[in-house]
Amino acid sequence: MEFLSEFLPIIIYILLIIIIVVGIVLGIKLIITIDKIIKVVDDVNEKIEKVSPIFNAIGLINTKFSDVIETVVSTVESIIFKLFLRNKNEDKESEDNE
Repeated sequence: MEFLSEFLPIIIYILLIIIIVVGIVLGIKLIITIDKIIKVVDDVNEKIEKVSPIFNAIGLINTKFSDVIETVVSTVESIIFKLFLRNKNEDKESEDNE
């Protein structure tokens, strides 16, 4: 019993020292990994800022193209609608005249 009361604290202290050393090593590796991640994120942000004007230009071109297509479609639609409306009116007038 006396052996265990002297031996167990020594084992606990050794295990605590091992846990502290492992924690310190993991902490240092974590700091190194975070620094690498920050460098990668900064690099990606820099590249995005370089490419961003191209995407803005593409978006502007897309908006203008969409507006032109919408205008053309609405014009063609109104012309077709007028033709069909005129044909219906002519049909009604011919029916009324008969």
